[in-house]
Formats: sequence, C-alpha cells, structure tokens
Amino acid sequence: MHTISKYMKFIPYLYFISVIVYWFTTLNKITGINAYPILLFGIPFVWQLIKPSKKLNFSLGIVFVCLSSYLIFAYLFDLLNIINWFETSKKILFYGGILIIGNLIMSLWMVRNSIKRKF
Repeated sequence: MHTISKYMKFIPYLYFISVIVYWFTTLNKITGINAYPILLFGIPFVWQLIKPSKKLNFSLGIVFVCLSSYLIFAYLFDLLNIINWFETSKKILFYGGILIIGNLIMSLWMVRNSIKRKF
C-alpha cells in the first residue's frame, strides 16, 4: 500500500502527458510536421516527473484549473442555450466533455499535491 501511495502523486502528470501524446498523434496524421510544437506542452510535465518542483506544480495546477473551468462554462452556456453553437462546435463539446472533467480533476489533484505534500 505504501508503494501505491508513493507513486500516486505522479498520476496527474502521466495523464497530461498521455493527453498531449494523443493530441499530437491525432494532429500529426492530419497536418504532418505542423503538429510537432504540441510536444512542447509536455516538457513541464516530464520535468515534474524527473525533477519535481513545488512552484511549477502549483503553477501548472492553477493554469489547468482555470482552463478547465473556462471550458466547463462553455458547457453550461450550451445547456442553458445562452450561446447558439454551430453543429460542429456541439460535436466537439460533446466528445471533449470527459476530457475536460478529467483535466479539472487532475489539475485539482496537482494543486492538492503542491499544498499538502513535499516532493
């Protein structure tokens, strides 16, 4: 049980790295070499796995909490019919819903790790 709790703090970083890799491979099939700058988003998460920093962890967590909250507001606006979305935008909102909830949970987990635990 101790080994599981020891490695649980790395789950959010592995989640974000896997999302970035998925995003890269999907766009690489479509656009080719233009997708490579997406891999730059993974550098802070890989850095947290190699050499953890409490400040970087807190910063990443807050940034992704804000981004996820912004996207959750888009869902609320869609449910309340405040904004009229195009049909393609509604499809993107539908398919990305689980991803956004996952991002919010993992970013809150990162903030909690930076406040509660030492690295």
